[in-house]
Amino acid sequence: MSNPSLLILPGDGIGPEVMAEVVKIIDWYGAKRDMPFDVSEDLVGGAAYDAHGTPLHDDTMARAQEVDAVLLGAVGGPAYDNLDFSLKPERGLLRLRKEMDLFANLRPAQCFDALADFSSLKRDVVAGLDIMIVRELTSGVYFGEPRGIFEEGNERVGINTQRYTESEIDRVARAAFELARRRGNKVCSMEKANVMESGILWREVVQKVHDADYADVELTHMYADAGAMQLTRWPKQFDVIVTDNLFGDILSDLAAMLTGSLGMLPSASLGAPMANGRPKALYEPVHGSAPDIAGQGKANPIACILSFAMALRYSFDAGDEATRLEKAVEKVLADGLRTADLLGDEGVQPVSTSEMGDAVIAALDASL
Repeated sequence: MSNPSLLILPGDGIGPEVMAEVVKIIDWYGAKRDMPFDVSEDLVGGAAYDAHGTPLHDDTMARAQEVDAVLLGAVGGPAYDNLDFSLKPERGLLRLRKEMDLFANLRPAQCFDALADFSSLKRDVVAGLDIMIVRELTSGVYFGEPRGIFEEGNERVGINTQRYTESEIDRVARAAFELARRRGNKVCSMEKANVMESGILWREVVQKVHDADYADVELTHMYADAGAMQLTRWPKQFDVIVTDNLFGDILSDLAAMLTGSLGMLPSASLGAPMANGRPKALYEPVHGSAPDIAGQGKANPIACILSFAMALRYSFDAGDEATRLEKAVEKVLADGLRTADLLGDEGVQPVSTSEMGDAVIAALDASL
């Protein structure tokens, strides 16, 4: 059998720096755990625009469809702010999500004990936090038609359409229920059924899927604005949250900051199974390209490293190895190593991006 294949798209800003640390860890798994990967690399975002005049070349898109998983760093930067909307770096990422049909975006919010004091909330509220937000990723208001800016009378009007089909809701609900069965067996579905027809349909379909096939999973419904309030009040009441594209975008960023730093949080975007049984998949850190610190060795690579841990778990059926990597990260943090984004008032000297990556590899070595 051939090795599992990975397409690496470092992207822009700090993307290449954090991805370089992931490549070290991929190499470690090949050398120390007999888990070799066939790795290729290409361009996305601003880097692709600079080389090809488009944020994602057609050849790159074709390669993404062929591999077992895609690892992406970050896209965007001020140099591309004045480009036409269709050419902006983010359109490359959106094209990957759309054409690979990556409908389920998994964004965990886990608070490592060593970082509980970095949250803006009290330690007892966030210590031990481990929730998963499942965001529908390929429909909703970001993709619905009609959309655009139009002339209406003597002024312009901006239009975006919130649109969901039953099948789109059904499949992301099933993804959430399946995840819950592997975790705390609880799902909270969030929408705005009190004011939006799409929210009414969302609630009805999620309930129908639950009653038909997942009655063993505890299901609750909550309006998304109330969910935002509860996430800041007592987030540990949640296990898996499933919600639409817009609310998922907002709620997952809110949940991210409960943990203290966006530099800590990974994500997975999953689609339907391929012929080999693996899901179409793209893994990326939640953070952006951070152009203000790019090239300075200050970026935190942990979110990108943990994104690879998610790839081990969800694409390569290597949950034990994913846990090994997550525990290596936890050990490094418990030992007091910090990149610049994780510094408190204790006068700790920050480590560089590469030093943090090397420390994780040393912790992996110690786990053998």
